[in-house]
Amino acid sequence: MKPALIATVAIGCLIAFADYTEAVFKNITAENQLTLLTLLVNTVVIGNYSPAANQSVHVPGILSSSGGLAKYFTGADKTTNRNGIATAVNFLDGGGAPPLINNTAANDTKSNQYILLTHLYTGFGALLGCSAQKAGSAFGAYEGVTSMFEVHKFMGLNKTEMDFFITQVALAAQSFGVASADITVVGGLLNSAFNQKCLPAAPLVAGAPAELQSICIADSCPTAANASCAAYTSASGGSNSTTPTAGPSASTTASASAGASAATPTGTKPGAAGMLKVGAGVFVPAVAFVLAALM
Repeated sequence: MKPALIATVAIGCLIAFADYTEAVFKNITAENQLTLLTLLVNTVVIGNYSPAANQSVHVPGILSSSGGLAKYFTGADKTTNRNGIATAVNFLDGGGAPPLINNTAANDTKSNQYILLTHLYTGFGALLGCSAQKAGSAFGAYEGVTSMFEVHKFMGLNKTEMDFFITQVALAAQSFGVASADITVVGGLLNSAFNQKCLPAAPLVAGAPAELQSICIADSCPTAANASCAAYTSASGGSNSTTPTAGPSASTTASASAGASAATPTGTKPGAAGMLKVGAGVFVPAVAFVLAALM
């Protein structure tokens, strides 16, 4: 059963600024915030589907053929980290798109799809400051792995792939009425926290230990300031593409990329809100700093 939403709204759950209080629902509750994240994440995954969204903002979704990311979800390749071993895992084993269209994670609670989607709901909620999210509530705490490098390291994601993912997040948020300034903040968080190689260890969510968080690790990825490439090489068993190639220093590369490499949504149809630059000029040193600022 699909929830009834107010037509044109801002997703207040995602950005916990004191002056940003308008929410999709009339009441800010754990249940409503979970529904918000479900709508947003499901749209990121499968593209436009909800009648509550602005359909003039075209969201292809990360499973679309245009982004090249679907292969990481079908089990076609050994790209999933299972106890340190590259393993082929089908993350669409819980019914694929139909349950997402019905605003659920999967047709069951045991599938890889269910685990992945629910971790995305709670992970995004924690990173982006949903105020009603807490252990034991309808919108529980994130309980997944807290090193995004460990989760994604066998994918070897490049800059183009990561930019496409972040763009889907931006477009999905735009389709639900999130203000462009707040989308810029979210994009900046995702870019600074995950879309650079050799990022120094940082906590993923409040209370988590400092761990490796780079998801973009291919040669095309910008190198983080204060790069810790040796830590990634060690965590990869002695060989990884996170080692910088010859050329500008790590700090120089990171500074240049901060102003020029942010993903820009390209799926906005004529008549929609203006094009949104994701993350331009909003690079935050560590996830913990962002969380402290948002909470």
